[in-house]
Amino acid sequence: MAFNPMHCPHCQYTESRVLESRSTEAGLSIRRRRECLRCQHRFTTYERIEFVPITVIKRDLSRESFDRSKLLRGIVRACQKTGVADGKLEGIVDEIIAQLQQQSRREVTSAEIGELVLQYLEPESVVAYVRFASVYQQFQGIRDFVAILKRLEEESKELAISP
Repeated sequence: MAFNPMHCPHCQYTESRVLESRSTEAGLSIRRRRECLRCQHRFTTYERIEFVPITVIKRDLSRESFDRSKLLRGIVRACQKTGVADGKLEGIVDEIIAQLQQQSRREVTSAEIGELVLQYLEPESVVAYVRFASVYQQFQGIRDFVAILKRLEEESKELAISP
């Protein structure tokens, strides 16, 4: 793999020194202030992680590009008035995206994403968990709510019993 040096935007010289590096965009990129060794022109470069696009396979088997904002909107809606901090919600979305990016597959079902969301919501807020589950699992009536609440109650009792 050939190395392509950074060119000074002023004189096109390929040698520069880094004056300052700083993490930006929640650690997803690095901002570097550079100085050309020939003309002393200062310029800024960014180094970013290149993410491979993820395709979501929906229930009806249609496909669409993964949309971070759509995932965040669904989680925010489920967490309204539950006291879960906005920063925590952003962190949940970042964690889910990181998990999806680590997979070798580039296609993921909406059901898999829904299960990941539920794993992160359960310890944060039972109310948010049930709200999200009711939409994601397409609850049809009160029996669906009762069934999930019973399961959560049993899990809670098991955790209380175990040392």
